[in-house]
Amino acid sequence: MRIGVAGVGRIGTMHAANLTTLHRVDEVVLHDPVPGRAAAVSAALPGTRSVDDLPALLAASDGVLLATPTTTHPALLREALAARVPVLCEKPIASDLAEMRALVRDVESSGVAVLVGFQRRFDPAVSELHRRVRAGEVGDVYLVRAIGNDARPPDPGYLPGSGGIFRDLLIHDLDAVPWLLGEPVVEVYASGSVLVDPAFAAADDVDNAVVLLKFAGGAHAVLSGGRHDPLGYDHRIEVLGSRDSLVAGLDPRTPLTSLEPGGPVATDAYPGFPERFRRAYLNEVAVFADVVAGGVSNPSPVRDSLVSLRLAEACEESRRGGVPVRIAGAEVLA
Repeated sequence: MRIGVAGVGRIGTMHAANLTTLHRVDEVVLHDPVPGRAAAVSAALPGTRSVDDLPALLAASDGVLLATPTTTHPALLREALAARVPVLCEKPIASDLAEMRALVRDVESSGVAVLVGFQRRFDPAVSELHRRVRAGEVGDVYLVRAIGNDARPPDPGYLPGSGGIFRDLLIHDLDAVPWLLGEPVVEVYASGSVLVDPAFAAADDVDNAVVLLKFAGGAHAVLSGGRHDPLGYDHRIEVLGSRDSLVAGLDPRTPLTSLEPGGPVATDAYPGFPERFRRAYLNEVAVFADVVAGGVSNPSPVRDSLVSLRLAEACEESRRGGVPVRIAGAEVLA
């Protein structure tokens, strides 16, 4: 099997390296629109080769991973669909809901497998949390808490095109938490502040935010996200229910220091999301290879992305307006 990677910046190069570890992948083919970049990465990464353009990449690949900027995703996805090549696309597949709805229709009518790279779904602990919640082992869910903090703020030059904290950082939890519960969100409230760097205000964004989701069954989720944690990268999801309370993401590297006698002290915290979700990223490309081979069903279909993007838009609307936003189930998936 040959897997192509379009875009070999930081994320694309990580994906390419992970793909070379898979026994069923015989070759990884690289392309990048920046002249010479794919060739340079290939020269340093055994098991890969580079090609000069996207048509050559698609012709050489049984499946292709898109790690290019978000604005390029719709056009590249449609080229892959036309070539009948399965795709693993970094989130989001489109930057606005209208474009995403059109793209979802194109993907579903094509019959070509397209996975969206929400890596939380492939993390072993989060996957086990999903299994236990859906199996009823937690009982009736009362509350979900999700925390996501970057260790270091992104470069200010990244901010204007990032889509904002809800589309860029919290979008992962806006996907994962509804996926865990399997219920629609009916109301969203969000608030944010600029506490880390005035560059966020200059980009019409915030660097710390809190989201309250209310689900159809009455459970709530509290999501928080921040752009700077001095101890290291932190991501956890807690589920509290009538039978059990479970957490994914709490381990000796979690950047928390307890003040209780004998409590845990933060050491060797994760420096960033690639390290924190290393197993998730490895699983993600392994599952994609299985989907390409026809061995498993798609665990992260494009239609699910409509939910997280609609919720991200509602968060931004609520933050700006200072009031909750009601969500009608039919409007999300239409």
